[in-house]
Amino acid sequence: MTTENAPKPALLSRISVNQWLAAVLIVLAVVFIAQNRDRVDINFLLVTVTSPMWLVLLIIFLVGAVAGLLIKRRARR
Repeated sequence: MTTENAPKPALLSRISVNQWLAAVLIVLAVVFIAQNRDRVDINFLLVTVTSPMWLVLLIIFLVGAVAGLLIKRRARR
C-alpha cells in the first residue's frame, strides 16, 4: 500500500482532545446562556442597571480573570 492509497483517518479520530474539550465548553456556554436570559437588577453604589443574568456573570468572570492575570504577573517579578 502506498501513501497515496492509504486510507484517511476518520474525521472523529482527527479531532484532538483540546478540540473536543473546546466543543463541550461551547455547548455548555450556549446552554448556560439559554437558561439565564432573565433580566436582573444590579445595584452598585448609587447606580442600578438591568441586564441579562448571563451578561452580568460573564462580566464578573472577566473581571476576575483580569485580576488573576495581574496578580500572577505581579508575583513573577
